[in-house]
Formats: sequence, C-alpha cells, structure tokens
Amino acid sequence: MNDSSIVINTIIKHLLALVTYISADERAEKVMENQSVIRQPIVRNGRQATVGYAPDVWKAWQ
Repeated sequence: MNDSSIVINTIIKHLLALVTYISADERAEKVMENQSVIRQPIVRNGRQATVGYAPDVWKAWQ
C-alpha cells in the first residue's frame, strides 16, 4: 500500500466513524459531502438492489 492509499483509507475510516455517531439528518448531509464513503456501484432492479460488483446476483434477476 502506498502513502496516498493509507491516507485515503484513514480518512474514510474517520468519516464512517463520524456518521455512526451523528443524527440521521446530519448523516445524510455528511455522506453527500463525502461520497467516498459510499460503496459503488449501487445497481437497482425494481425493488432489488446490490452494492458493489455482483454479476452473479444480476444474472438471477428477472
């Protein structure tokens, strides 16, 4: 791991800890300000959704 990835991982851990302890209203705002804490992609199919790369799940969707 290089220095920049260590710094990024540290920042993400701090942001995740922060959103754990603030109110729901503040949490949504902080997540939108710091979208790096969201795992992507979020793939939706009607009422179903996956977070991250999940081609096996997507194949089973109808």
